[in-house]
Amino acid sequence: QAALQAKLDIPVALSMRYGNPSIESQLLALHKENSDLAEVLFIPLYPHYAESTVTTSIEQAKAVIKKHKLDIKLTVIPPFYQQDDYINALVTSASSYLKQDFDHLVFSYHGLPESHITKLDPSGQHCLKQDDCCQQAKECHNTCYRHQVFRTTDCFVEKAGLSSDKYSIAFQSRLGRAKWLGPNTEDRLRELAASGAKNVLVICPAFVTDCLETLEEISIRGQAVFQEAGGESLTLIPCLNDQEQWVETLTSWCS
Repeated sequence: QAALQAKLDIPVALSMRYGNPSIESQLLALHKENSDLAEVLFIPLYPHYAESTVTTSIEQAKAVIKKHKLDIKLTVIPPFYQQDDYINALVTSASSYLKQDFDHLVFSYHGLPESHITKLDPSGQHCLKQDDCCQQAKECHNTCYRHQVFRTTDCFVEKAGLSSDKYSIAFQSRLGRAKWLGPNTEDRLRELAASGAKNVLVICPAFVTDCLETLEEISIRGQAVFQEAGGESLTLIPCLNDQEQWVETLTSWCS
């Protein structure tokens, strides 16, 4: 936030969908502190679409504006999973790690219950009905989280020049008994160790900022899982955080 604010002559506020400061408190503060506020550029920092993140964030912002009768136009930046500037920032942030000696790179995305994917398929006959559903051009891909994380991965590996045997996709943070997208990240780490991989990298493109899910779930717990299964070293590639290229990207979106 501070890095972005330093580059802009408009106020920058940070809010949390599930936490504090809340969307409501920040919108009200912006309105109170800026008497001529007519428009808010709203950027859900989720690269990939999901109802539980992108949609609910937008709905909450709209509800606050309606509840408090704020005369504000809400302009929303859509999911940016295949935007060149986002991909370029990801590859740049990972470049020094990719130059090191490693056996495999795991793209670990936040998981979702499969039902969150299938319910957004208007035909009911496409999503998760066949292995290559996400590779077929369909309108439902605009709201398909699984397709979008595949696209991020494809764009990244093309830009970075990775061969298909050097990377794989997995999903973390599984909760409850419902069937979630797979494979699970910890299971994938065990498989890699069993296959002889000793040094793995993990990148988490669904998170633009490091948090509990990256620093604890991957860097600490994932490391332990990998080593217990026979691996030696797991290195977490940091999220974009306040990386200069990412801040420049956000700045350009605000211009």
